[in-house]
Amino acid sequence: MHISEGVLSPAVLAAGVILSAAGVAMGLKKMSADRMPEVAVLSSAFFIVSLIHIPVGPASVHLIMNGLVGVLLGWMAFPSILVALTLQALVFQYGGFTVLGVNTFTVAAPAVTAYYLFSCAIKRNDNSSLTALAAFCAGALGVGLAALLLVLALVTTGEVFINVAKLIAIAHLPVFIIEGAITAFCVLFLKKVKPELLN
Repeated sequence: MHISEGVLSPAVLAAGVILSAAGVAMGLKKMSADRMPEVAVLSSAFFIVSLIHIPVGPASVHLIMNGLVGVLLGWMAFPSILVALTLQALVFQYGGFTVLGVNTFTVAAPAVTAYYLFSCAIKRNDNSSLTALAAFCAGALGVGLAALLLVLALVTTGEVFINVAKLIAIAHLPVFIIEGAITAFCVLFLKKVKPELLN
C-alpha cells in the first residue's frame, strides 16, 4: 500500500495532504491522554505487519490491519497510521515523504469507514459468531477500500498506470480474506481478555 516517490501527479499529492491533514486533525481532537498508549501500540502493530512484503510484478502486497486499527481507534487511526508510515519512510524508505499524505489517507480513511460500519456490531453483540462476522467484514473492507483508493490514485495520475492498478487490485483479493480472518481472531481474543478496549 506504499506508493513510491515520483509516481503521482502534483494534484493527487496535494489532495492527499489536504485530506490526511483533516483526518489527523480530527483524530488528534478525539484523542485523550489515556488513549495514547493504545494508539502507540496499534501504530507499532501496523508498522510491523506492513513491513512483510510479497512481490507481485512491479508492486507488492502485505497485511495492513487497518480494519482492526479503525475498529479500535476510530478517527484516531489517522494519527496512528501517519506516525507508522512516517517511521517506515524514514527508517526503511518505504513510500516517501512527498506521498505521505496520499499513503496515509489511502490506509486511514478505510479504517475510519470500518469503524463507522462495524464497531457498534462488534462492541454491542454478545453472539461470538456475529461479532466474528462483523470483525471479518471490518478487516476485509479495510484492505479492500485501501486497495481501491490506491488504484484510484494511480489511475487519476495517468493512463500509463492502468495495467499496474489492475494487477494491484487482483493481487489484493487473497489479502481481503486473510485480513478479515486475522481481524476476527483479534477481536474475539480482545473480547475475552480485554473487553474494555472494544468499548
